[in-house]
Amino acid sequence: MKLLPLIALAVACAPALALASDRIDDSWHTSAELGAISTSGNTAGTSVSGKIDARQELDDWSNQYIVAGHFKEDEVNDSEGKRSSERSAERYSLSAKAAYKLVKDNEKLFVLAAHVGDKFGAYSSYTTMAVGRSTRWYSSPAASVDVEIGPGYFSGERATGEPESGFTVRGAAAMRWQVSQSAQFSQVVSVERGTSNVHSIAEAALSTKINGTMQMKAAFSARNDTNVPADKKNTDTQTSLTLVYSF
Repeated sequence: MKLLPLIALAVACAPALALASDRIDDSWHTSAELGAISTSGNTAGTSVSGKIDARQELDDWSNQYIVAGHFKEDEVNDSEGKRSSERSAERYSLSAKAAYKLVKDNEKLFVLAAHVGDKFGAYSSYTTMAVGRSTRWYSSPAASVDVEIGPGYFSGERATGEPESGFTVRGAAAMRWQVSQSAQFSQVVSVERGTSNVHSIAEAALSTKINGTMQMKAAFSARNDTNVPADKKNTDTQTSLTLVYSF
């Protein structure tokens, strides 16, 4: 089961890698974002979050690869008054999506693979694969809404160590709104419904341009599982402020 994340990602990447080897004029758009908070005094700790989002546009394929992580350490006092660092958050995620463009504009068939490792979450690991169709549900000069749906399969391990797997139905939507020449609002939502759990992720973000390549991004994200261990909460949220460099 430990090989499943690598196998899943390899399957999703395969079409893009095959075509990339035959092309030298591939079009890439990549953004890297980083945010960090450090506190000292009565409350001491460090929080770091980062993300790399790489998109590739070919004649017949549209591909996306995302790597993200969030880590937090707090300084705490033990019973003897000695201060030490304690990890309170540790999560990373990897995903790859290859989408084949159909004849109609913004109509695609896709295959997606994703893996999440979360030391303090309801699931310590969560791997999913999905296939389906995506379409542009709404489009205007300033805004767009893309939706996708399809079947999938997931394999995970609960925080209690219990393995879990099964088939799912996955739906997702991505909205982008160009508020002004220098500001953009985005909202992404995905839901995976299985036989024993509904896993959902949502993120809302507002990005403003600093210059041609730098942006400031404020975001709020939430992850929810309907079936969690007794000592875990259903929803994890994160509010972040990051610098984004695009190239």
